[in-house]
Amino acid sequence: MVARVIAVDPFDLVVVGATGDLARRKLLPALFYRCAAGQMPAEARIFGVARRAMTADAFRAMAHEAIAAHVPPSDRDEAGVDTFLGRVGYVAVKADADDGWADLARALADQPGRIRVFYLATGPDLFGPICDQLARHGLATPGSRVVVEKPIGKSLDSARAVNDAIGRTFPEDRVYRIDHYLGKETVQNLMALRFANALFEPVWNAAHIDHVQITVAETLGVEGRAGYYDTAGALRDMVQNHMLQLLCLTAMEPPTSLAADAVRDEKLKVLKALVPITEENAADRTVRGQYRAGASAGGPVPGYLEELGKPASNTETFVALRADIANWRWAGVPFFLRTGKRLPARVSEIVVAFRPIPHSVFDDTAGPISANKLVIRLQPDESVKLWLMIKDPGPGGMRLQQQALNMSFAEAFGVRNPDAYERLLMDVVRGNQTLFMRRDEVEAAWTWIDPTLQAWSASSEPPKPYTAGTWGPSASIALIERAGRTWHEDEG
Repeated sequence: MVARVIAVDPFDLVVVGATGDLARRKLLPALFYRCAAGQMPAEARIFGVARRAMTADAFRAMAHEAIAAHVPPSDRDEAGVDTFLGRVGYVAVKADADDGWADLARALADQPGRIRVFYLATGPDLFGPICDQLARHGLATPGSRVVVEKPIGKSLDSARAVNDAIGRTFPEDRVYRIDHYLGKETVQNLMALRFANALFEPVWNAAHIDHVQITVAETLGVEGRAGYYDTAGALRDMVQNHMLQLLCLTAMEPPTSLAADAVRDEKLKVLKALVPITEENAADRTVRGQYRAGASAGGPVPGYLEELGKPASNTETFVALRADIANWRWAGVPFFLRTGKRLPARVSEIVVAFRPIPHSVFDDTAGPISANKLVIRLQPDESVKLWLMIKDPGPGGMRLQQQALNMSFAEAFGVRNPDAYERLLMDVVRGNQTLFMRRDEVEAAWTWIDPTLQAWSASSEPPKPYTAGTWGPSASIALIERAGRTWHEDEG
């Protein structure tokens, strides 16, 4: 099967922070793939912008190295790489000073009416100064859009300050707060499963669903991000954005359409319906952990404190929590979220566990009957599994077993799954904000997260230790078992 490619209009895309890890690892390879697929028009231009002084040729050499490192040889040829690099330029600019901005304005001046995308691959402390410079030098034209990465602040107050700083230059309909999880193919299929099939939506409620689990597990430690991570922690780094967005898409009411604000209105309602986690209930509803030395991927690995180079830290590298949604659809249905570093497997998945059948017509010889589950795997090996009870083949009576209807995207469609950034970058060019967070969403998420952070801060209990290569502290098992459930393990 050949993936359908729809070309976009000519554009200029400026990556601010173009010499950083995100640009080299994700943005430049994603743009190369869209160029190679024929989606990027010949007139499109890409400008790298960073503090470092270098020539355009030196930046193109850096981009070439990034593509060689992150695009398999089977997906590239030198002619295609040369075509892409021919659209790439570079301007040295200081984000928090006037240096270089006039040079960037001259580079873009010959196409004043073209779509402009400013991708701020920098820390959030620079979002405001960069946007101010774009306004001061006349770069923020009516056709300009700005893309900002998480974190949007570290609390509700700081998020509002960041949003205010961006909003001085760009109105809300031209701000794209990116969360790459929303660009994943399986996340898109969650909406397709719910809203394009008569099978699921009638049972997508508390009458038929027992609970929902969302897991985002990583085998890596903090690596080169230790300095940032120790000021953030797993709750800010993963739960406030990625995981709450997955929860919203799972739990939201059917929107009137897939128009950006229709979808985001429904997600906002979910965030506002979340039952607060405060000092009074945080001990029962949350678990935070920090990994110690252990084994991962077959070899010994250091603990968090060793990687951080500090004797002590209260930063959590693991979070498990119970979230409840106070509305008619989900009353009484717990949502269990867990995320962490140095866990046994790299996996992101949503598990929708249905209620058991109300009465069994089978005798004891048939064996136990397990409740149905819908497992939506985001990474790796993107897939959708529906676990059902079936008869064990053969004579000798009725024996039941649980088996999965398994749709692997790679096997079903036979095409490369585009990286989330490929889809999201082209959506920015198209002006489609559906998969991007609106300001009120970000602030509603922080409104729910802040009391948990305050409860942890007020507690004298440090994060619970867990050995690298395990599924976090044993308290996370107790958290879900207190509610009479267990964490999902893939049965096959």
